[in-house]
Amino acid sequence: MKKTLSLKGIGLGFLIVILVLLVVYQKNLTRLYTAVTLYDKDKIANNFLTMYESFNATVIPASSQPLPFPVDPQPLPELFDYEKQPMTLTTFLEDTQTTGLLVLKDGNIVYENYWFGHARDKQHISFSMAKSFVSALMGIAIEEGFVTSIEEAVTDYVPELVGSGYEGVRIKDVLQMSSGVGFNEDYGDFNSDINRFSRATAFGTSLDDFSASLVREREPGTYHHYVSIDTQVLGMVLTRATGQSLSHYLSEKIWQPLGMEYKAFWLADDDGMELALGGLNVSLRDYAKLGWLYLNQGTWTDNLNHTQQIVPKQWVIDSTRADAPHLVAGENNPASSSSFGYGYQWWLPLGAEDEFAAQGIYDQYIYIDPDQKLVIVKNSANYRYTDKSLNWKAKHYAMFRAISEHFSNKQ
Repeated sequence: MKKTLSLKGIGLGFLIVILVLLVVYQKNLTRLYTAVTLYDKDKIANNFLTMYESFNATVIPASSQPLPFPVDPQPLPELFDYEKQPMTLTTFLEDTQTTGLLVLKDGNIVYENYWFGHARDKQHISFSMAKSFVSALMGIAIEEGFVTSIEEAVTDYVPELVGSGYEGVRIKDVLQMSSGVGFNEDYGDFNSDINRFSRATAFGTSLDDFSASLVREREPGTYHHYVSIDTQVLGMVLTRATGQSLSHYLSEKIWQPLGMEYKAFWLADDDGMELALGGLNVSLRDYAKLGWLYLNQGTWTDNLNHTQQIVPKQWVIDSTRADAPHLVAGENNPASSSSFGYGYQWWLPLGAEDEFAAQGIYDQYIYIDPDQKLVIVKNSANYRYTDKSLNWKAKHYAMFRAISEHFSNKQ
């Protein structure tokens, strides 16, 4: 009898230990499960709308004086041409599992629609569109004197990076994705650096420590190679220079003055450092406001018809142009890993006249056509995104340009 009771006691004790471990590690298990199934066909759309529920996230409150865009609904074009062949626009939206699409023309919302559970008041993961928000914050920080110059080294502000691939690298080279740091950004490769980083994020481990682990591959400022951790380093510079979290600085300098309609969430590690490279969760309408701000070279008109310069005009100009050969768009640029050009965390599309864009994986876009006074925001959950044979990016820009031309011709 004593032996039986002892065994029962051990069994009960083991069960209690298991239950305690489940409670303690439940959050990590939830994050890990979300990360592992993030891009699954049957889960991807909902995952992209609920990332902030599974991971650590800071909250950026909606503006105390929200400023909605006027609405003037109009139809989209039925077709657009890709490589001289007509494509049906609605079919392409379905093929890319579009969750939200908004077109802003002359400051009016002329088209807005949602699918797969997305809605006007829901926040969708930005992925790398967050990089353009971080760039705006850097421009403001320089204007306010927190950062002296982009010619300074990132290690002047973040000494923890001394000894890493970022030691001595200029802020400018990091802004232009030309840091020289080695990084594999292939989301289709399970063992790529970006996927290792994603798994580290799932466990809430230090993003700063991961950034400091990378090594030099090329001479900085000579080759354009997209390294998402470059933006994480910019986030580190900003938090050290301003003494504020990225979320607080974004709230004060952009969310409040732009009259953002809805709160946002910024994914963060267990130390509270935001995922600067792609962790914002924002409504479609509020993404459009960053586009409209940059279309107007950083100026904004509020509820009282007062216009103020939110982001320095020269910063917007410099951010949206290529100022060195390795940053110029071209199919065969030997000093770039992309056919697209690059500014300060903004893409310069191939064949562009004045267009520029923020882009995120799985087909997230803020497309800006300044001379047409047009902004397009697209959220997607394209589970076939990694199939490069389908030329998703080129097709998107063909569609964006057709939409821009369509609304231009209606004037």
